[in-house]
Amino acid sequence: MAFDGISINTLIGTGSFIKGDVRIDGMVRLDGDLEGRLETPERVYVGSESRVKGDIIAKSVVVCGIIQGDIIAPEGVKIESSGMVIGDIITTKIVVDNDVIIHGRCFAIDNREIFEQELEKYKSMRAISQRLYK
Repeated sequence: MAFDGISINTLIGTGSFIKGDVRIDGMVRLDGDLEGRLETPERVYVGSESRVKGDIIAKSVVVCGIIQGDIIAPEGVKIESSGMVIGDIITTKIVVDNDVIIHGRCFAIDNREIFEQELEKYKSMRAISQRLYK
């Protein structure tokens, strides 16, 4: 299967529901629902009917559905008009269509060194907040 000339390694189809953290070693297309963290060294495409409650960590992310969690994508994030992100976005570049809802902080800078510094600050902040709320 290919999306824009790119091979999709894993497809989580419409009507599917996964609860738990997922680590995949290739591109992911998510058309179902996920409650948990999704991590891949490749790209993630979140379809318009998809709902994610958890963080996404990937090379790049395209959002057409709803994500309630943070996105960390060093190569970029694109949020289509049907997309919504309730959480923070950390990336080097971002493209946002009209009528998109983002509720959270967005840090996008096209400087890899500063990006890495901000990512470390984010990780430290998350570690502290997780300890406070346990």
